[in-house]
Amino acid sequence: MKLVFAGTPEVAVPALDALIASGRHEVAAVVTRPDAPAGRGRRLVASPVAERAEEAGIKVLKPARPRDEDFLARLREIAPDCCPVVAYGALLPKTALDVPARGWVNLHFSLLPAWRGAAPVQHAVMAGDEVTGASTFLIEEGLDSGPVYGVLTEEVRPTDTSGDLLTRLAFAGAGLLVATMDGIEGGTLHAVPQPADGVTLAPKITVEDAQVQWSAPALRVDRVVRGCTPAPGAWTLFRGERLKLIQAVPVLDRADLAPGELSAAKNNVYVGTGSHAVELLWVQPQGKKPMRAADWARGVRIVHGELLGS
Repeated sequence: MKLVFAGTPEVAVPALDALIASGRHEVAAVVTRPDAPAGRGRRLVASPVAERAEEAGIKVLKPARPRDEDFLARLREIAPDCCPVVAYGALLPKTALDVPARGWVNLHFSLLPAWRGAAPVQHAVMAGDEVTGASTFLIEEGLDSGPVYGVLTEEVRPTDTSGDLLTRLAFAGAGLLVATMDGIEGGTLHAVPQPADGVTLAPKITVEDAQVQWSAPALRVDRVVRGCTPAPGAWTLFRGERLKLIQAVPVLDRADLAPGELSAAKNNVYVGTGSHAVELLWVQPQGKKPMRAADWARGVRIVHGELLGS
């Protein structure tokens, strides 16, 4: 088939690479978000998908909005058979959905209908799911509600951050997306409607969502830290400034600290929660680089009974 691939962040690059390498389909163009300011200089930078497409000599389209008539005209001119999508980052209007004869097919990182929305992997980790996966489905105007072509499952490991899990799903999902394109082209694969039961939503995780509540159980604190790593980053307050929490593990044999109460030894830093303590392993003070929590604690000279949190 002639394909137009839509995607933006690094997590979409493995799928683009797999489609390019498949040999069965032609990636005629790529659709991605416009260049965005990045770094301290805030200079405009192309998306990872745009950079990879340009390296491969593939035409890149960067519409401000996918409903723009100029973009729709170029899409109709290319006349793709199908448009595979991975984390494009913008809603597709019906005028765009109607262009490819075989529709737009999204690779979504959950077992639909679970975790429909922008942050399925983060929500799966924060909810304590033991198994998640990826699904390919035909995009319709509803939120991730279209019929499903294929799925794969992936175990959520006890120490997984959302970044760890998303990386594995990106590479496994790339193969699923190619297989879905093959099945659609060959007429051997047909989309099946999603069940009405089991729908859960996964909206974008905000900075406010990532603030650790020390009155919660240690297991919940652990899940929030892992689910918000690398983005947006779990955090708390220490002496009125934000402290980013990069790694924290429950310590089930210690329950002598009040919620948020700090206890620092030579090589360990503990914080009380609503149940057991957690040990802070890596933190990042405001305006500084990540560091071991024990080094941070020595530098700030924690006072006995001092608390994290507001």
